[in-house]
Amino acid sequence: MRAVVALSILALVVTPALAMKKTLFDRLGGKPAITAVVDDFVANVAGDKRINAFFAKADIPHLKMELVDQLCQATGGPCKYTGKDMKTAHAGMGVGGKDFDALVEDLGKSLNKFKVKKADQKELVSALAPMKTDIVEKP
Repeated sequence: MRAVVALSILALVVTPALAMKKTLFDRLGGKPAITAVVDDFVANVAGDKRINAFFAKADIPHLKMELVDQLCQATGGPCKYTGKDMKTAHAGMGVGGKDFDALVEDLGKSLNKFKVKKADQKELVSALAPMKTDIVEKP
């Protein structure tokens, strides 16, 4: 009987704590907030002479949709990214490490503009960082 009472008390304490743990998707503000960040980010990239040539022939509305789905999924949201894998999507583009870093910098500007907490920015970049090896083709 004591074990049942102890387990019941434990469940009452642990369950609310787990429910309070929000996903990064939720902490960012969900899909509307991610969409706003992506819109701003793409505008930053378009104005960034270091890397905007990589996107000169891109279908920007489609790119934005894919980025929103990719970020939504990567942050624990309900979206499903259905685009190409990063290696295939960037094959032959000649993206270098400095180009990738410029892209991350442009994303950081958008995250700062929307006052995303530094811890959440770090978590997002950590979720996206493994893509670098599939995107960067030259040092």
